[in-house]
Amino acid sequence: MRLNTISGRFAVLTTMFVILAELFILLPSLAGFRLDYLESRLERAQIASLALLATDDSLASDLESELLQNAGVFNVVLRRNDIRQLVLSSPIPGPIAATYDLRSEGVLHTIDDSLGALANRQNRVIRVIGAPVNQAGQLIEITMETAPLRDAMIEYGLRLLAVSAAFSILTAVLLFLAAQRLILVPIRRVITHMTAYANAPEDARHIITPDARMAELNEAETALQSMQQTVTSSLKQKERMAQLGQAVAKISHDLRNILTTAQIFADRLEDSADPKVRRAAPKLVNSITRAVNLCETTLAFGKAEEPAPTLSRFNLAQLAAEVIEAEALASEAAGQVEFLTDIPPSLMIRADRDQLYRVLANLARNARQAIEGTSQPGTIEIGAGEGDSDWWIKICDTGPGLPDKAREYLFKPFTGSTRRGGTGLGLTIAADLVRGHGGKLELLRSDAEGSQFCIQIPRGMANVPARQEVMAQ
Repeated sequence: MRLNTISGRFAVLTTMFVILAELFILLPSLAGFRLDYLESRLERAQIASLALLATDDSLASDLESELLQNAGVFNVVLRRNDIRQLVLSSPIPGPIAATYDLRSEGVLHTIDDSLGALANRQNRVIRVIGAPVNQAGQLIEITMETAPLRDAMIEYGLRLLAVSAAFSILTAVLLFLAAQRLILVPIRRVITHMTAYANAPEDARHIITPDARMAELNEAETALQSMQQTVTSSLKQKERMAQLGQAVAKISHDLRNILTTAQIFADRLEDSADPKVRRAAPKLVNSITRAVNLCETTLAFGKAEEPAPTLSRFNLAQLAAEVIEAEALASEAAGQVEFLTDIPPSLMIRADRDQLYRVLANLARNARQAIEGTSQPGTIEIGAGEGDSDWWIKICDTGPGLPDKAREYLFKPFTGSTRRGGTGLGLTIAADLVRGHGGKLELLRSDAEGSQFCIQIPRGMANVPARQEVMAQ
């Protein structure tokens, strides 16, 4: 058992407290024993003096010596009727070293005298004063040696230590066993669960089930269970996302080949004799080109991170018009959703055009689907402007607003979707793309009157690792 363990430290503390308890028991007991010892000598001396009083003050010297020896004193003095009388006497072997009046000693004073008696190994002569029993006078005074008192105190202390030590050791053992059962065993159980969970955190069978009876340990187990459930859920979600990434990479590989073929046929539509087809051909080609670039990007990186933005200067109003035109064509209920713009025609912005198109398209698509879900007419407005340090773009709608759960997990994949069957990836992708520009995407408001998102892109993006800047045509 090591001292740096709970068991070792508890054993040390228990030992220290047992020793402290022994001292608290031993000192008053020794003081009480000394007081009883002296009072018994006074009683014996009083009884011995009664023999002299009964014989009219005459006793043989040998009988007087025997009485004093049986009482354990050298002489006896009685005070009766304000007269001090030496009743029994014998030669004193030395000077009187101290006087103790038992009538006025307090508890602390008695303990101090007891310690002094034990510490002094010399056989001294002391005077002891006390009150006679049965009111047989005003006081009784004796002289006696300290050696028999000290020997009796040592013998009594050893017996007391032996008995109290036995009970203390038994108490300490019971306390130690109780602590082992009530505290250490549950703690070891928690440690065992933590170790097993650390070896296989994805295995839900290793999640602890709180069953401790002590409130503190139960709270600790409950907190551990909550943490393990959160970690396991996160690991499973990351595993699903990794599997999804692999699947997307495979799909992107085949989809790129399909879109490349579609791009070749779309290029030929520009030579069509139908003027409507010729006007629609460039837009179709641009859409297919964006899809091909997205597939190539997914294959190139093979992970969820987006590439660094390719910065270029372009007209934001034209980009917004393309997003609105695409969403208007994709609308399931023609005329139900009205698209508005509030962007200065000459506003030029420096960003990755394709990535910003994806951001606006995701936000506009979410707003359109929310309005269509109400079966009521609504409006989507894209506004923009510029300040001294950044460009800002706001997307507002008159939809039903976001529920509390969607706002709590707004930019987290697979958790923030409000549409049945949705994945919640749209806002996650949009937020990642904006962060890639050094900006931020935030929800300004969402209530019964609709929602409003704001995109902020800094004008100076010195900390953004961008690919070679090009000028948009």
